[in-house]
Amino acid sequence: MSTVANRPLPRRRLWWTVSDAAAVTKRNLYRYLRVPPLLLFSTIQPIMFVLLFTYVFGGAIQVPGVDNYIDYLMAGILAQTVIFGSTQTGVGLAEDMTRGMVDRFRSLPMARSAVLAGRTMSDTARNLFVVCLMLVVGTLVGFRFHAGVAAAFGAVALALAFGLAFSWISAFIGLSVRDVESAQAAGFVWVFPLVFASSAFVPVESMPGWLQTFADINPVTVTVDALRALTLGGPVTRPLLESLAWITGILLVFVPLAVNRYRRAAG
Repeated sequence: MSTVANRPLPRRRLWWTVSDAAAVTKRNLYRYLRVPPLLLFSTIQPIMFVLLFTYVFGGAIQVPGVDNYIDYLMAGILAQTVIFGSTQTGVGLAEDMTRGMVDRFRSLPMARSAVLAGRTMSDTARNLFVVCLMLVVGTLVGFRFHAGVAAAFGAVALALAFGLAFSWISAFIGLSVRDVESAQAAGFVWVFPLVFASSAFVPVESMPGWLQTFADINPVTVTVDALRALTLGGPVTRPLLESLAWITGILLVFVPLAVNRYRRAAG
């Protein structure tokens, strides 16, 4: 009997799932090589936000305790970048369904969860590229890390994990609406209030009292505060743990929901 045959069945299933997810990830990443404008346009918007907020709004926004607004801003830009990038997960899945790719995947002997995992991982890889680009642009206009190299890597890892969690929300939405136009519209409807009613660009204390209540518990605020602690320095433990709790909770809820929705959509 072969070595593979002697392996426990759960281990073989896990290996097949990982292998299938890697193949789907590779397929999605190759698309950026074949259609470069997809990657180009996904980087233009974050760059515009960095430049606009720095040079247009930065002079009018005063943050107590922060000398350079770009140092305050970059944590919010990182969170915004990965969240906006995560909306492409739902758009991509809706496009695959419209073009019949889901039917092709269904006809192959592959794990169904691998399709979603491959999509979210490829979008996370794209987010990594865009985040690194944003850090380069931010550095050119004056941004600096103030808490050391380890904290800088931690900030990037946290931003990517946050984007991954939101990718699963987007996957569920894309599979629910099933067409590209609706996925694009639905993706931004709920994202905009979360991003702009948070501490991403201004302190929560500057908002009306009724809005502060929402902003304080907003997962974007929690994560931006953790990113800001990692980039500017200061107490990290509490905001980091709260952000990780939000990420874990989102994944626990939306991974099963998205996988179940995909199984139903794929028949």
